[in-house]
Amino acid sequence: MLPIEFEKRMREMLKEEYEDFLQSYEKPRFYGLRRNALKISQEDFLKMMPFFLKKIPWYDTGYYYEEEEQPGKHPFHEMGLYYIQEPSAMAVVSSFPVKPGERVLDLCGAPGGKSTALAAALQGKGILVCNEIHPVRAKILSENIERMGVTNALVVSETPGTLGNHFAGYFDKILVDAPCSGEGMFRKNQEAVNEWSTENVMMCANRQDEILEEVVKMLRPGGRICYSTCTFAPLENEQCTERFLEKYPDFTLLPIEKKGGMEAGNPLWTKKKNPEIAKTIRLWPHKVDGEGHYLALYERAGGEPEDGKRMPPKGLEGVKRKKEIPSLEEFMKSNINTKIEDRLLFFGDQLYLVPEEMPVLKGLKVLRPGLHLGTVKKNRFEPSHAWALALTKDQVLRSYELTDDQIGKYLSGETIIAEGEKGWYLMTVKGYSIGWAKMAGGMLKNHYPKGLRKK
Repeated sequence: MLPIEFEKRMREMLKEEYEDFLQSYEKPRFYGLRRNALKISQEDFLKMMPFFLKKIPWYDTGYYYEEEEQPGKHPFHEMGLYYIQEPSAMAVVSSFPVKPGERVLDLCGAPGGKSTALAAALQGKGILVCNEIHPVRAKILSENIERMGVTNALVVSETPGTLGNHFAGYFDKILVDAPCSGEGMFRKNQEAVNEWSTENVMMCANRQDEILEEVVKMLRPGGRICYSTCTFAPLENEQCTERFLEKYPDFTLLPIEKKGGMEAGNPLWTKKKNPEIAKTIRLWPHKVDGEGHYLALYERAGGEPEDGKRMPPKGLEGVKRKKEIPSLEEFMKSNINTKIEDRLLFFGDQLYLVPEEMPVLKGLKVLRPGLHLGTVKKNRFEPSHAWALALTKDQVLRSYELTDDQIGKYLSGETIIAEGEKGWYLMTVKGYSIGWAKMAGGMLKNHYPKGLRKK
């Protein structure tokens, strides 16, 4: 069922390896999930997970699981304790050294696998801007950022050109998981096979060059770009890297460590046979337990700006303090056992806690300007589901541990019969948050979002 022109090109590329490559399409695909290091420790994770897990060699928090176990249907998934992600896709962020406190952009972020992995690397410090040009996919991205309890992320929906003009010299690290012809996903996605053509490969390569042109504008001196695709086409991989290095001589390639069957990119598949191309990485489905991927890591010449001076965030105009929002201050006194910073921003009646490194948002399509705290109504404050998923039970005055029998009822929106003092309760499963409920008259009124409830 593979396209004839695709098979012809792959045979020429792989030669004696081609039959092994072809046989990989007869084998079952691999399934993976990634522990959310923002929420759960390795010890608790391995102790609690009811699935058979096998370590993924290139990612510290990544595991293979068996398809029939369906972890996407488990409450732990709704709680954001892990993210389901194709195993080879995990190699991208594991090869991209991101440190807490940095300014990071995920340019093509939906559905959120790589964005949430970057967020885990930042550990709540610095800022993560997650972009997705398609509005529907951007909404999914925002929902996954929320589910994973990320507190320092903005979600926007813009073209690379708009972002290039807005964020000149702003970012330390930029991830470009580029739109591509998707050849590496043929085994798991028949639609990618149906849409393939040589013309589409060329179109993708041209678009990748255009995207990188905008990305270069946004990177500071000494910053790094991680470029990745899920395709096999040299035109979109090694040759894209070759074109990039020729166009931007202030960039060099950094070597990427090979793990678990990864191979070097092939200089012979480029026009000038540049040996530096061997610093890039290929993941082949007949060599690794995963699908096809390509990775390149670029570093710009220069170092940190003198005396740490950088383009200032300038985005904290209009933020408020807690005491300026009496209903929030009262809610926190009555229900919350932790402090929040005085960086509060209104979007209509919706209140957000914005990151410390907040950039200017004017002129951008913003879906999420930080952590959504809740809704400010006339005389009261109603906390958001996002805030619940970002809290631990130690950070609230009251929590309620759901029994095995109550979990399904809660996720379906049912009221829970219980005794306790009036007020908001953080509902937990195995000690980890799953949402809010409000106690009154011997009942916990369910505040699990209607759009997420199980039928």
